[in-house]
Amino acid sequence: MGLLLARNPCKVVFMIHLKTHSIFTFGLALGLFAALPNLAHASADLAKKSTCMGCHAMDRKVVGPSYKAIAARYQNQPRAQVIEAMATKIRLGGSGAWGVVVMPANTKLSEANAKVLAEWIIDGAK
Repeated sequence: MGLLLARNPCKVVFMIHLKTHSIFTFGLALGLFAALPNLAHASADLAKKSTCMGCHAMDRKVVGPSYKAIAARYQNQPRAQVIEAMATKIRLGGSGAWGVVVMPANTKLSEANAKVLAEWIIDGAK
């Protein structure tokens, strides 16, 4: 018997094969499912820890554009390409896409975390 656990806001899917009388596997599946709500807040927390919130807000311009404006601008472009380009810009900084203000580099952020942030922004920073 298989069990599919999904949580839409995080777009996380776990496939776990449950064997007959396997309490450990079932407990693991329940533990993973219980941890999923925390993943929704992980990117907001990561944005705060990475000082992104000093220049960006959810729905208003601060120094840089709001997360919602960024998501809206790129919504009709290929997701994988947007995430890759945005993750690079998050790590290396840039200018020109939103005016003359320069976005500083955040080189202490790992590539994986930059991609997590990019996905969170593209998904509407929810």
